[in-house]
Amino acid sequence: MADRVTVIGWDGSPLTAAARSALGAATLVAGAAHHLALPEVPPRAERIRLGSVSLAARRIAGHRGTAVVLADGDPGFFGVVRTLRAPEFGLEVEVVPAVSSVAAAFARAGMPWDDAQVVVAHGRTLRRAVNVCRAHTKVAVLTSPGAGPAELGLLLEGVHRTFVICEELGTEREQVTVVTSDKAPDHTWRDPNVVIVIGGPAGPGVSEGGGWLSGRDPAAGPRGWTQPAEAYDGPLGEGETDLLRAAQLARLGPRVGDLVWDIGCGSGAFATEAARAGAAVIAVDRALEACARTDAAARHFGVQLQIVQGTAPHVLENLPEPDVVRVGGGGAAVVSAVADRRPQRIVTHAATRDAAELVGRDLTEHGYQVECALIQSVELDTRAWTETERSVAFLLSGTLPGRAS
Repeated sequence: MADRVTVIGWDGSPLTAAARSALGAATLVAGAAHHLALPEVPPRAERIRLGSVSLAARRIAGHRGTAVVLADGDPGFFGVVRTLRAPEFGLEVEVVPAVSSVAAAFARAGMPWDDAQVVVAHGRTLRRAVNVCRAHTKVAVLTSPGAGPAELGLLLEGVHRTFVICEELGTEREQVTVVTSDKAPDHTWRDPNVVIVIGGPAGPGVSEGGGWLSGRDPAAGPRGWTQPAEAYDGPLGEGETDLLRAAQLARLGPRVGDLVWDIGCGSGAFATEAARAGAAVIAVDRALEACARTDAAARHFGVQLQIVQGTAPHVLENLPEPDVVRVGGGGAAVVSAVADRRPQRIVTHAATRDAAELVGRDLTEHGYQVECALIQSVELDTRAWTETERSVAFLLSGTLPGRAS
């Protein structure tokens, strides 16, 4: 095992005295090509081109001597330190940090970033990173080859955002470019790069004097998963009662990185509440009035929604793949079309047992595990304890086994 392992962050500025001292004593140096070309790297040290960090960690673990790993930015922030400290390698590391590429990117843009979401985009996480960009007004994306500004722009089709693209930060080839998201696919961008994605109405998460929590404040806005009908400027549909919406939210569990479809969005109550949970939401309705109400609700609560007017199931064909779906209208035909797209979870409701059985059978035939519950709510006037309103609905939920939740 290496006698000593030092991880040095590099942001393009001259190395600190501590970093130079560690490099000078190194018998093994791992890093990217531009790191290994630094004049401070001892000529006699073994050099490892850093591709797979796990392979490099295995080599370091078997090395007898002093090892140094060079990495861009702060190596403890979405960096190599996590892999090097994995139990299977048994490495104890010292870290000499530098300014992270995210901090440098926001500095170049002259913007605060305590209210920003930070995500990593690569082959497995690109879609979820895009969903975060759909749902939030300020996101920093640490990109990778094949999951860069062009791919982000392509997957954000239909959603307008501004990209601040910072290429090769800290080097002589550093460049900062501002483009709209639809123009990003028209260019070839150099790696490494960081993309700051900005757009949409400002939410209630950060006050003028600053917030108290990095990223999105989960306590922003009114407390409660669901809000009363008065919050949505008008009566709600029969499938939009507070109790039913709360049960649907509980079944779907929308979260940051998810894309939610709300089909038959009505007043926009469910779509808004799913967005308040941090998920990206596409709200669909054939009625122009419903789309307008949904847009007003989103603006009132300061959340991002993409609203699509059209009739399901045909309008669903060109929408990006959902993680979870609420079907508020359209019946069994729409539920069947949604199930064809294989979301992880689907919820809907039915007014009668026969309708519930029809939907349940279809979901079962599509391979979903189905649950059904009869939900009855009775509202009482507490001044006289008399009944004021009663609603009954069959709540159906389908879960697709084997798909990551």
